[in-house]
Amino acid sequence: MKGSSMLTTLRWLGIRPSFSRPGVSDDNAHVESIFRTLKYRPSYPSRGFQSLELARAWVSDFVRWYNFEHLHSAIGFVSPDDRHHGRDIELLERRKVVYEAAKQRHPRRWSGATRSWHRPRIVRLNPERATQLRTKAKNMVA
Repeated sequence: MKGSSMLTTLRWLGIRPSFSRPGVSDDNAHVESIFRTLKYRPSYPSRGFQSLELARAWVSDFVRWYNFEHLHSAIGFVSPDDRHHGRDIELLERRKVVYEAAKQRHPRRWSGATRSWHRPRIVRLNPERATQLRTKAKNMVA
């Protein structure tokens, strides 16, 4: 593909192009993150899809799994659907109770505190990157 023909095609399709550099995904971190999850699914075909219909069906199933079944570490190992509908509040509270009870029953199994089951107020992709940018900005001002 040539860059100009690709750009023309994207515009014709109504797609706003991304001009991120390789290895720098600040403008599309969410897409790259979800694409990695998609590629590492056991059901991801190693030789591509046999038809457009099969590809669409697979992606549809992936989206359902990702939103309703997949437990996301950044939101306390709950699904996005649970988080969106507020069900995560009760789930996280129950986990906290279960973990504390387990620690009380078998204190020697625990070398420290249990996992934090607090509900993050704000969820961000690549929070360490935001911290790096703030530090860099402060250093530029100083």
